[in-house]
Amino acid sequence: MRIGFAVLRAVAFLVTLAAVIAQLTTSVASISARGGNVGTLVANFFSFFTIDSNVLGIIVLGIGAVLLLARRGDDPGWYTGLRAASVTYLVTTGVVYNLLLRNISLAQGTTVGWSNEVLHVIAPAYLLIDWLFAPGRTPLRMRAVWGIAVFPVVWAVYTLIRAPFAADPVTGEGPWYPYPFLNPATSPNGYLSVAFYVVLIAVVILVAGYGVVWISRRWRGDRALPDAVPLAEA
Repeated sequence: MRIGFAVLRAVAFLVTLAAVIAQLTTSVASISARGGNVGTLVANFFSFFTIDSNVLGIIVLGIGAVLLLARRGDDPGWYTGLRAASVTYLVTTGVVYNLLLRNISLAQGTTVGWSNEVLHVIAPAYLLIDWLFAPGRTPLRMRAVWGIAVFPVVWAVYTLIRAPFAADPVTGEGPWYPYPFLNPATSPNGYLSVAFYVVLIAVVILVAGYGVVWISRRWRGDRALPDAVPLAEA
């Protein structure tokens, strides 16, 4: 089983990495052809929560494949914490994208179809399956959810503060928001709508985080709570 999941993680690592690279290179080529600012494009590209979540997923998959081949028994606590965060973020990415953004064009240049599906559907689905069934997972304490929630909060604050100073890489005009529902100028009720969506996403992240942590504690009966490692101590 360990070798099988090591292979699956390696494949998912390569496919997700290829998807990120394909979208980035296509976006750069598209913006360059239109005389845009590539530096601005790259900064904006890595300001998408989807990209950040998938980059973390790539790191987790790469480390996880090595751990499955290099050691026996349970994973180190820090890796389980990192893995839990990755699963939570990617599940949230998949849910939010497929509910709110699937039919909306995002400001990233030309969208690569297969890459888009990998980043928003395949990677989230695999990380969840991996969390459920791959060996080595250690139980986490419930307070680990608050550690998982730190990055999304930081990302939201960063996005809302940066947006008025960020610009479209082609026109050079701002503000620039990675997702239209965060832009008060295009939201039906301005900042009220933005606040609603931010709270909604926060709820999804917390629910997903609690689910991920709960699974780590309850999915397998041979896992004992005293061995749980809180994310803050991982």
